[in-house]
Formats: sequence, structure tokens, C-alpha cells
Amino acid sequence: MNIIAYDLGTGGVKASLYDGEMRTLFKTFAPYPTAYPAPCMHEQRPEDWWNAVVSSTRSLVEGSGTDPSSIKALALSGHSLVTVPIDRDGRLLADSVPIWSDTRAGLEAEDFFTRIREEDWYLATGNGFPAPCYSIFKLMWTKKHQPELFSRIWKVPGSKDYINFRLTGNCCMDHSYASGTGAYDLAAHRMRADFLEAAGIPAGLFPDIVPSHTVVGTIRPDAAREIGLSEQTLVACGGVDNACMALGAVGTGDGRIYTSLGSSSWVPVNSRKPVLDFRKKPYVFAHIEEGLYTSAFSIFAGGSSFSWAKDVLCKDIDKHVFDKMSKMAATVPIGSDGIFFNPSLAGGTSQDKSIHIRGAYIGLHLGTTREAMVRAAMEGICMNLKESVLYLREKTGISDDILFCGGGSRSSFWMQMFADVFNTRIIKTNIDQDAATVGAAAIAARAVGIWKDYEGIPSLHQVERISVPDPERAAQYEKLQQTFVHISSVLADLGDYMSESLKH
Repeated sequence: MNIIAYDLGTGGVKASLYDGEMRTLFKTFAPYPTAYPAPCMHEQRPEDWWNAVVSSTRSLVEGSGTDPSSIKALALSGHSLVTVPIDRDGRLLADSVPIWSDTRAGLEAEDFFTRIREEDWYLATGNGFPAPCYSIFKLMWTKKHQPELFSRIWKVPGSKDYINFRLTGNCCMDHSYASGTGAYDLAAHRMRADFLEAAGIPAGLFPDIVPSHTVVGTIRPDAAREIGLSEQTLVACGGVDNACMALGAVGTGDGRIYTSLGSSSWVPVNSRKPVLDFRKKPYVFAHIEEGLYTSAFSIFAGGSSFSWAKDVLCKDIDKHVFDKMSKMAATVPIGSDGIFFNPSLAGGTSQDKSIHIRGAYIGLHLGTTREAMVRAAMEGICMNLKESVLYLREKTGISDDILFCGGGSRSSFWMQMFADVFNTRIIKTNIDQDAATVGAAAIAARAVGIWKDYEGIPSLHQVERISVPDPERAAQYEKLQQTFVHISSVLADLGDYMSESLKH
């Protein structure tokens, strides 16, 4: 008995084949683009998602030599805060749809908060990203700017729910994905009628909400022929990427914490109560496990800030560039010869003083070297994420060790730097960049009866490296952290000033 798990991410879809013992048999990846047609607009084509799922599945089956009839179930992890408009005949009503980072609906959010207190909305939903990112505000924008299209909408499934619909013809949504719509009450586990009414969005537009391991259906004959799977394959509802990653990374343990060091980077913790704070606005999703939440802080450009540094500073290096950057940074002492880097290249998040903060190098001088700038970028990302850890430690109980996953976790030098900056043991396991896929696989395993719950997830992790903080280096970084926080505050004020000045 085999299962397939998909991580439908921002940059493409990962597909992984697992056997009945949850061992990985084969992996594939199929990319798709993001379009930026205007400021604040970030769009993708649902047809690109479907084509990527089809191509990755066919590559998976053919590459592994697996009999499609042996694949009993599949499940998807899907990128969040997406609404895909379809009509009653299941036809896609828009070639491109706003993705999670799209913030075009700023005015619509402002209008909504004239009728619903923003604090009441946040404390009910835990939606701590900038409000325009969330689904109901994007739908308000569609209703205002595309009224003819809006009038024809039957349902608005999320990213992975649209793929499930294409596979089975059935449309539903799980609690974790629903918790990113801007209308889901975390405590009541249902949509808030007053929020939908204030937004002018009919409640029936959102699909029915079911547990993540619910079997949506089996694959329709036409979809089975296209994707290369059996019509008997079960399709589980799956979950939102944040919740699937939390499940795959640290399972269901209360207080378990991890850091995802990918393009965007975040620090989430599992807890029985959501971590809610209107001033700092951690963002919260319902966990895949019923009665559990994943609460987090993030920086929009963690790994992507380091990639920016690579592209700008290291254009001349064509092979093993990240390894060589670690070696460069190792030649520079702690503190990067007096320069600091703030990684807010994609703007501020809820943990920042202002969403208008932008990235910066501070303290550049005529003696500044490329090596120092590379190290400063690594240190700046560490110190930024430490603020998230400190906040979550203050608000809820968290584990002593922190698991790291994502592409950046492969650098042993950077993991040691994180251990010293955080003054905490850092754990790297074999799961690495596959946490969301493992979470989706666990959902499929539960749906088909391979697992009765998610207690087996820790057994899938094999420790590959433990980075232990050095007391002397940790003390040095503790002093630097204070300067970093002050610089970040100044940069936030500067960002507000620049944003206001550009309006005139």
C-alpha cells in the first residue's frame, strides 16, 4: 500500500511517494510562476497548479516504477489565503487568482473595520498577517472591481481544495485552511456570520468544513486518465501549508517549536490555546490535529533575503555558492566588523514596529568587505528570528530545543550561528525541507487507516546534527541583539516617513 503527498507551495509543487511504513520511495518537483501585474498584486494560475500536479504525479509514478493501483490515497498541503472562484458547473472563473502575499484589498479591509472592530476580528480569527492578505478582503475586492465575475461564483475553494475538486468533483475545506479566510472563529471552529455579513460575502461561497483526514472522494475517470492514477485512489481533504508543516516538523506535542528557514521564514509553536496578542499580532492557524493550534511569527524575506545577498554580492560565483558564502562569513568575527543587516526586504510583519520597514545595511564604511556583508546578512536573519522566539517563550511554554527545517538548515555554519544567537540547542533532522509533505502524508495515512492518529510522526525524524550554543559567543550576540532591535525600530520609523513622503 502506497500513498502520495503533495506540497503545493508558492514556487511549485513537491510530490512524494511513501510506502505503508511511511518511508519515502521517490520525490519530484514541478515549478510554476507568480505574476506581479501591478503594485501589491501577486497572482498565480490555478491551471498551472493542476498541470504541475499532473506532471509531478506522472514523473513520480514513472520514475519509481510504481503500479498506480498500489497508490491507495493522496493528500495535499496547500499555500494559504487563496480563493479560487468556480461556477456551478465547476468552471474556473478567473485565469489568475491572488495568492497569500497579495495585498490589493487594503481599502476593502479599512471599510470592513468601520463595521467590525479590528481587535475583535483579530482576537477571534488569529489572523495576524496584514489584513488585506486574507480571503474575505480579497473577495470584497472582487465584488467591488469584478462584480459580473463575483455574481457567477458558486464556491471559492482554497489552493489545495481546488486540486481536490479537480480530482474528485467534490468541494470542501478543512479547518486549518478555513482558519486563514478571515472569517473563521478559532474558538468556535466555524465561520463567523457577522464577519461575512460585514464583508458582504454570502456564507455559502466557502466550501463546507471537514477534518483534514476526511476522504473527499475518489478520483474521477477523466482526472485519473490525465494524472495517471487509479479511479480507486482516495483523496483526503489535506491542510494548509502552515499546519501541515507544523504537523510534519514537530507532530502534535504541546509547546513543540520549530523554525522554517525557507524563502519566507517563521517560528511557530504548537499549543492547546492560540497565542493571541492584538499589539504584536502573532498569526494563528488551526492545527491539523483537532483542538490544537499553530501560532507563529514570521519574516516575509528570510531565505529570500539571503538569496538577494547571493545575487547582489556573489554574482561571480557559479558553483556551490551558498557553501562558499558560509566560508566567507567564517573569516569575519562576530558582529561583522561593525555592520548590521535588517532582512525586511519584503516589508514588515506583525512582529515589526511598522509594515513599512525595509531591508538595510547599517554601518557600512570604507573598510567593509564582501565577506563582512555576507556574515551580516546571516546574523541579521538570526537576530530577527530570535525576536520571534523570545516573544513566544514569553507568551507560552515552548520546548528547550528548536528544530530547524527548510533550505537554510543544510548549512552547519549557519545552524551553529543560530544556536549561538538563540542561545538554544538547534536540531537538524532528515525531514529538512519535507515537513509540509510529511504532514500531508500523515493525513493520507490516517485517511486510509495506515495510522489511527499522528503519534508516529516523531519516529520519522532521524537527528542529523545538533548545534550547541557556545557561552562566550552567545554572550557577545546578546549584546549585539540590543543594537539590532534599536536599529530595527529606527528603520521602521524611517519606513513610515518614506511611505508618507511618497504619497505627496
